[in-house]
Amino acid sequence: MKVAVDTHTHTISSGHAYNTIREMAYMASQMGLEALAITDHGPEMHGGPHKYHFHNMKILPREYYGIPVLFGVELNIMDEKGTVDLPDWLLKQIDLTVASIHGECYGKSKGKEKNTEAYLKIMQREDIEIIGHPDDGRFEVDYEALVDMAKQTGTLLEVNNSSLKPGGFRLNSYENALSMLKLCKKAGAMVVLGSDAHVDVDIANTTYSSKLLEEAEFPETLVANISYQKLLSALKRR
Repeated sequence: MKVAVDTHTHTISSGHAYNTIREMAYMASQMGLEALAITDHGPEMHGGPHKYHFHNMKILPREYYGIPVLFGVELNIMDEKGTVDLPDWLLKQIDLTVASIHGECYGKSKGKEKNTEAYLKIMQREDIEIIGHPDDGRFEVDYEALVDMAKQTGTLLEVNNSSLKPGGFRLNSYENALSMLKLCKKAGAMVVLGSDAHVDVDIANTTYSSKLLEEAEFPETLVANISYQKLLSALKRR
């Protein structure tokens, strides 16, 4: 399945990615994407930018090489209370918000119940629009509860192509994402396909996520980023 907007990409501002905003946007335009989202890591990630970086994004053009660019953030979920690493007032200024669990910030798994509680509290926030890579089995989660809350709140669940690459460090991602997709299909909950690109040539890569959607016989109607307008209409704040 080809996406029109990549909702999860990183630039050199994340500290461990390899291209600038212009390089990422240029590649997206050359690939024929309708838009691109830049979602650099929040400040609690090792090497991540200070919160002033996100506050100052208001000065950036919202179009490069003929395509819209959404300047967002991949927030770090810090605890089971749903704390993230940017303040509420700042999130209101950001174009797109992804919230993810990373061991470097969240710590070790707090158990299935508390991990699920963290996601549920995050999804009830109006300023959190996408849950990033909820497939990571190192942080076990109740997928029925996750999908039910996603449907209730209009939060988009990510199918992360990077998680599914052979030799990846996340645990049981394929099985977990497949279970999640089957539940989303049954509930009518929407997903996005995110590349999690840390280099320009990986933008909009759905090599593995597309295969997973085929196996789940997942309907295209429930994929939010197959067009830019569909994505915008699916985002909570829009």
